[in-house]
Amino acid sequence: MHLLDYETLRVIWWLLLGVLLIGFAVMDGFDLGTGILLPFIARTDSERRIVINTVGPVWEGNQVWLILGAGAIFAAWPAVYATAFSGFYLAMFVVLCSLILRPVGFKFRSKMPGPRWHQTWDWLLFLGGFVPALIFGVAVGNALRGVPFRFDETLRLTYEGGLIGLLNPYALLCGLVSVTMLVMHGGAWLAVKAEEPVAGRARRTAFLASFLLILLFALAGLWTASSMGYRITGAFLHDGPSNPLGKTAEAAAGAWLANYSAFPLTMLAPLLAVLGALLAAAFTRGGRRDGLAWIATAVSVAGVVATAGVSMFPFILPSSLDPRSSLTVWDASSSQTTLGVMLIAAVIFVPLIIAYTSFVYRVLRGRVTAGQIEADHESY
Repeated sequence: MHLLDYETLRVIWWLLLGVLLIGFAVMDGFDLGTGILLPFIARTDSERRIVINTVGPVWEGNQVWLILGAGAIFAAWPAVYATAFSGFYLAMFVVLCSLILRPVGFKFRSKMPGPRWHQTWDWLLFLGGFVPALIFGVAVGNALRGVPFRFDETLRLTYEGGLIGLLNPYALLCGLVSVTMLVMHGGAWLAVKAEEPVAGRARRTAFLASFLLILLFALAGLWTASSMGYRITGAFLHDGPSNPLGKTAEAAAGAWLANYSAFPLTMLAPLLAVLGALLAAAFTRGGRRDGLAWIATAVSVAGVVATAGVSMFPFILPSSLDPRSSLTVWDASSSQTTLGVMLIAAVIFVPLIIAYTSFVYRVLRGRVTAGQIEADHESY
């Protein structure tokens, strides 16, 4: 006997997936943004050590959200996991390679003296932040456009794209939205955690990035609304078996706007994205509300990610080759029993993760200073 019906479980897990992806974007996003900013706002070796040590103790814990998100896709939406990781295989391989640069860079940078050695690892840490930020945005852009895959009658997957095809103009624009968003978020973090003059430069960077984000986000939104979208046609069982070919669907320009008219509360997502960026600009301008500025950037990041999700609902991964093969909330999930058991695990463990993460950040509160770094031989 199931406590929740299949349709409700599917919606809950769609919401949980969104929460996990937002958690990853917010918690791991600021250290990616910090890596991007490292070579530019820190001008001396001491300043760069300050920047690195603002994220050095916490970045590994932030990776938990990436693992949770990938694990949730694998367990709750296996067809999405198989299709996305097959189609985006080379792109994900590049992301993994760039993510590996972060722990290696943190550990190896301090192993030898000399400016050339340090600068080399600084730029590798930059790549470890920039490449994932760009490719994650590119992936979302391609999902909004539709991915070139199809299923045959035996549900065997065929993918007809390539790495170069993923780097189309619209997807690159989404990638720039992602990079700008995380630069804003990382700048706000450094304004909170670093001492002057690094904090001052970070505030100015976050201020400028917030307005650039609004501009790029609006441009991407107009492009999306005018030329993209998918919709299900005909009757469809929301609690039926997970068979993507059990529906009919079509591509329709502007279809991604349908949820905003049908469910007006979804307008909160893009509004939060813009309002958060505006508040971040206001708070960083004065330089006395750094904590509020970081919270505002986190709200903006959450709004950007949520906008993509609510625009596409119930689609998770639409197919540009055969819209009927598109993967949706209603036909790409695991079984009802699997979703129910996983929900119990999520209810238990996600609050624990939030609790210990909050405890760690409370213990590590306060600014990182040059004096602390010199006195602490364990610093990066």
